[in-house]
Parts: sequence; C-alpha cells; structure tokens
Amino acid sequence: MSITRRSFLKTSSTVAAGLAMPAYLRAASIKVSTNDKINVALIGCRSMGWANLSDFLLSDEVRCLALCDIDKSVMESRAKELASMQKEKFELYGDYRRILDRKDIDAVIIGTPDHWHCLQFVDACKAGKDVYIEKPVSNSIAECDVMVEAANKYQRVVQVGQQQRSAKLWKEMIDYLDSGVLGEISRIHVYANFNYAAITEIVPDSNIPEGVDFDTWLGPAPERTFNRQRFHGLWRMFWDYGGGLMTDWGVHLLDMALWAKKIHTMPNSIQANAGNFLYPDGMHETFDTQSVLYQFDDYILTWENNAGIESGPYGKNYGLVFTGKNGTLVANRDDWQVYPEREKVPGKIVKADYQDHKDHVFNFLECMKSRDRNTACTIETGSLCAKYAHLGNIAARMSGVSLQYDDKNKSFNIAEANKYIKPQYREPWKFPRI
Repeated sequence: MSITRRSFLKTSSTVAAGLAMPAYLRAASIKVSTNDKINVALIGCRSMGWANLSDFLLSDEVRCLALCDIDKSVMESRAKELASMQKEKFELYGDYRRILDRKDIDAVIIGTPDHWHCLQFVDACKAGKDVYIEKPVSNSIAECDVMVEAANKYQRVVQVGQQQRSAKLWKEMIDYLDSGVLGEISRIHVYANFNYAAITEIVPDSNIPEGVDFDTWLGPAPERTFNRQRFHGLWRMFWDYGGGLMTDWGVHLLDMALWAKKIHTMPNSIQANAGNFLYPDGMHETFDTQSVLYQFDDYILTWENNAGIESGPYGKNYGLVFTGKNGTLVANRDDWQVYPEREKVPGKIVKADYQDHKDHVFNFLECMKSRDRNTACTIETGSLCAKYAHLGNIAARMSGVSLQYDDKNKSFNIAEANKYIKPQYREPWKFPRI
C-alpha cells in the first residue's frame, strides 16, 4: 500500500500552544485549471465524509491527497480503502490545520461533527481552499453568520451537503408547485421519525479508546469525560455537538419548504413544545418528541419529529406535506405524489432516480473549475435552513413562548433566548473572527 503515514498529534491544546501563526491563516488564492487534477482532502473520515469522498473519486479529474481524523482505527481503515480506489499517494493527519498548510490541495471535504464545522470551514476559507461541507453548516446561529462572511470575504466556492438541491425529483416538485396547479399553499408540514435519534441504552463513562484523540474531538465544545453513546454516530443527540432530528433531517426537509415558498428571511414568529416523552429515561439530550410552528403572513410551516419510531403519515416515516385548496402534495426522497381535492387536479406520482448525491458533488467540481460561486447549495442557502432548524430547537428549549428573531440585530424578543445564539468556545480554541 503506497501510503505515507504520519503519527497522530497528541492533543489540540498541545498543538495550539506550539503554533504562533499557522500557514493556513495566510490566505492564498487557488485557481483550478480545467486541464489540471483537482486535489482534495477529507477531514472527518467515518461516515458522510467518506460517502462524499467516494463520489468525488467517481470523477477522473479528482485525486485525494490527504485524510484527517482523530480516530486512528477509522483512518487506517479508510486509508486501505482509498489505496484501493486510486493510485496516487496520500498522507494521513491528526490535525486538520496541517492539511490547510499544503499549497497543493484545492478543496477540503468537511465531514466532522457539527460543533467542528464552523472553525474548520472558516480556517479553510482563510487558507484559500474551496469547501464541500456537510450539513447542518453549523451548530449555532452565530456560526452560520460568520461562515457566510468568511466564504464571501475570501471568495471561496462552497457546496453544502444538502444534495436534494441537485435532485431532479425535487426540482420537478418545485416546478409543479410553482405552476399553481394546487392553488395557494396554506400549510407545509415537515416531519421526521427515526429510531436512531432516541438513545435508549444508558452506559457509564469509560476510558478513551486507544488511538482516539478525544480532546481534539471535543475541540471548542466543553470539556467532558468519554462515553461511547456520545461519540461515533450518536453525538448529534447532545446539545454541545448537534441538534437531534431537528438539525439532522430538519435542514434537508425545511430547505425544500423554504425553496418552495422562495423564503430568504426569518419567520414572523416561532413557537415550539418538546420533551423526551417517548423515552423519558433515555440518554439523549435532544428531544424525542418535538413540534415547531413557524408563522408567516399567509401560511404556516410546521415541523414534527418523533425519535424512536419509524412510521408516519401517508406511509412515510419522513417527508413534507404541502396543503393546497386543489390538492395535497406529499414528498420524500423516494417520490412525490399528488392527492386531489374532490378531483380538482389529476393525481400524480413522480419517482426518484437517486442520482442526487453524485450530481451534487459534480456540480461542486464544475463550479470549482469555472469559479462560479453559485453552486446548487451555497453557504447562504445552507445557513438559512440551518438557522430555521436552530430556531426550532431554541423555541423548544424555551418551552412554548412566542419568539421573534431579528436577523439584522442578532437578537430575540426575549432576552433569555439570546444565550443560545452563540456558543462559548473552550480554550485554546477561539470563535472565528473575519
């Protein structure tokens, strides 16, 4: 296996203490020629990050020059897979900043937990890298804002991993809704019911597994002991790292609702109620039962999630329901279907071709080459729907009050809610400044 291996750096604190001004902070403008290979690196190799890289490598123009992860066993496993997928040599890193130092890398794929997205994204933009970043773009509203600012200041091409924006299925649905056949849409109901979001098994804290740099995994999040139920795969059910189903599936599905209504601003108000009612003794912090109401002038948008079950309306455990006076349209990633109201419109069903993720990646690559920053899902689009998801969680944590969010002044009408806008980063990590 032709791989140059690098030993893991011990901890982020030790690394940060020894760095005065990392090279990646000295931004460089990187142009990708249509005749050159596109050199990418993956930061966060375990799950969606690896799925993203796998589709990148479907292009003959792409080669991966580096993998970065804090779990040695994950990285070594992925290194073997990558060696079987390409002939080019690549290097392994435990610190993403060493990747950003490299002048030969054009773009990074960020597949780390949500609480790491903002810092890695801003650093990548400052380093002159284009970025494919997993959703949600951040774990807070303030992080959304600074990420948009960074991408625009450094003129980076960004694709947010909301691949439904590249799906023929969803584009055709939007066209159908735009045609007005269903009449005015008075309500959009969005829902997601998934078993994985309820952590029913409570396990005690334990020693950090060998080969895991847990301090770096925590990064800007508060210091905490290790627990396998707060680590791989399940971290998003804890507020310091994620936002449960509201942010995991909410950004995908709320994005379709905002697209359909051409919304680019905040709602008039947000109200929510939630709790851990299905599994009150579960280990998850995020809510297994949640309802959110977003109020607009002439329609309402609602969100519902139930963690620990996988059944739902119209035989779908997740999806969107658009209610019009002439009929109802129900959609998820498999299909969308029209249910006529008293035969006012024809029934209709449209099936997915399941090419959306590959098409999303290839859209990003084409935009890199042309330097077109208007990707299928820009940082502005990703930020908007992430904010909607965060608003839903904040309203739920405020338990039933009516919130209004002033996006210009970055504040709520109720001061107590403001504490959820911006996270407090743990030393030595600093909240990004542009």
